[in-house]
Amino acid sequence: MKLMSILLLSTLSISAWAGFDTETDQNDVILAGHDAVAYHTEGKAVTGKAQYTVSYNDAIYRFSSAANRDKFRASPEKYAPAYGGYCAYGLSLGKKFSVDGKAFEVVNGILYVNKNLAVYETWRKDIPGNIQKADTHWPRVKNTDPAKL
Repeated sequence: MKLMSILLLSTLSISAWAGFDTETDQNDVILAGHDAVAYHTEGKAVTGKAQYTVSYNDAIYRFSSAANRDKFRASPEKYAPAYGGYCAYGLSLGKKFSVDGKAFEVVNGILYVNKNLAVYETWRKDIPGNIQKADTHWPRVKNTDPAKL
């Protein structure tokens, strides 16, 4: 009985730790491998390299240079995407969609990514309203499996 309780607690702890609060691929890479710092500094989606990585909030971030990697390390909350890298428009609807890393906007210093450019075009028609809706949904859905939304 004691062993069963320990196993159950271990399973619950692992499940709680893993969560669904970041959108990553099968290798735990976020932002479809794009450089989180470059969105802010270059204003474009730049593919990161496997040699420049940082693990943050259960996700692996890739960077195009050691300098960008180091900027992220110094201030990850400044560069990490809103909503764990899930689609900002999807979150405005209370859903979690993966992203291609190419459709993005930095608003007031916060990185918002969208599923793709077509979805981004819809999202940008009411950026403040969509952010407000997504902010309302995020606390409820952040640790929910996207397939269950």
